[in-house]
Amino acid sequence: MSFSLQNVVPWGRSFNEYVTMFALSDEDLAKKIVGCGDGPASFNCVLTKRGGSVVSVDPIYQFTADDIAHRIAETYDTVMEQTRQNRHEFVWQRIASVEELGRIRTSAMNDFLAGYLAGTVDGRYINGALPTLPFADDAFDLALCSHFLFLYSEHLDLTFHLLSLRELCRVAREARVFPIMELGSVRSRHVDAAVSILASEGYEVRVERVAYEFQKGGNEMLRLRQPTPA
Repeated sequence: MSFSLQNVVPWGRSFNEYVTMFALSDEDLAKKIVGCGDGPASFNCVLTKRGGSVVSVDPIYQFTADDIAHRIAETYDTVMEQTRQNRHEFVWQRIASVEELGRIRTSAMNDFLAGYLAGTVDGRYINGALPTLPFADDAFDLALCSHFLFLYSEHLDLTFHLLSLRELCRVAREARVFPIMELGSVRSRHVDAAVSILASEGYEVRVERVAYEFQKGGNEMLRLRQPTPA
């Protein structure tokens, strides 16, 4: 089945949000990083400007900057209205209002769009998607997955999650997934089973609290590492 931009609602988070969501230290930011499902986030372009090494993978990167910008403009008002209607599902502290949220996310997406063409030429934005990534084993030190795995648990089953989590650990020595909530601000139906199964396979896997919480209850990430060779 072909991937259609009309089925996507682009919504990019900021560099600072990534740092807090994934509890990224200065040491982490110096690692070779891959972001899966980054969409129009500004993490890649900002970290690159700071001298970091990062590659982002998303099927949205098969489209041009103009295509993505047009789709952002088409969906922005709908996203904002849905956020207003469901504002009770969010914590309005770090981000104080729906209007401030719009400004933060617009700034992040504008930064992404401004550097997207150069990043594509440099190989920093790659068309691809879980559960199969176009990289060699251990190509990265750290894999990040923001607001994709677990968030869409109603649509993506446990098997998909397990395949994807194993794939993240195939291409990177460590993986972090945020949040572990699904839509509706409830803990993902797949988290406990995924943790149990992966632990039984030898992965080092745990749920950790982070300083970021925007979606109510969404202040935990899943951290996992490859099984130790026998």
